[in-house]
Amino acid sequence: MISMHRSSENRLLAALPRGGRQRLLANCDHVALTLNDILAETGEQIRHVYFPTSGFISLTVRLDNGARLEVGIVGNEGMLGSFLTLGVNVSPQHAIVQGAGTALRMSAASFRRHCRQNARLRERLAHYVYASMRQLAQMSVCNRYHQVEARLARRLLMSRDCFGTNEFHLTHEFLASTLGVRRVGITQAARALQIRGLIRYRRGDITIIDGVGLETRSCECYGRGNQIYKQALDSPRARFYVR
Repeated sequence: MISMHRSSENRLLAALPRGGRQRLLANCDHVALTLNDILAETGEQIRHVYFPTSGFISLTVRLDNGARLEVGIVGNEGMLGSFLTLGVNVSPQHAIVQGAGTALRMSAASFRRHCRQNARLRERLAHYVYASMRQLAQMSVCNRYHQVEARLARRLLMSRDCFGTNEFHLTHEFLASTLGVRRVGITQAARALQIRGLIRYRRGDITIIDGVGLETRSCECYGRGNQIYKQALDSPRARFYVR
């Protein structure tokens, strides 16, 4: 996820050449991202793609016991539905709005047409899919090996980046589900961060008091995720791209 960036546009689209971007935006609808709205279900056909401009979408997978584990989030740095660029028309994950905001929405058919007609769009989306896969792998390592406090710090920083503010609302129940731990583990980790003077937490209302300090308590996955995105999408030509 990107560093905190207050913006009313989607960064993935903002970097496209003006002509191609304007043609694509002409086929988009501005829609609200309403908390807890389900935008995609695992294995179901992708009917729309979403380019968030604020808020964020949580990507989850269901475990055998019925619990859900978050495997990624989509904010204004990216899009939901990128697997259409690979010729896959079903969603690999459950996608639910966990940060209310706004997005640009386009039908899957229109999106595929734009991809065929716009080489720069195809290239940028290929970079985005690459970055997403690397971040997914990083998240898997994080969930397996890192302590709850460090993972909670990472998740709070990611939420700050998506919301574009140091104040937001996330319940213990949601964070426990997100990180795949017991609620008591979130309570203990949040208390530890609060005692250190890094956050203020009361009934789901979170304020990050010391962002730099919180980054030091986070595992390296937060910084590494930012680096992955920057390398793949913020550089004019990513080094891995083959010509």
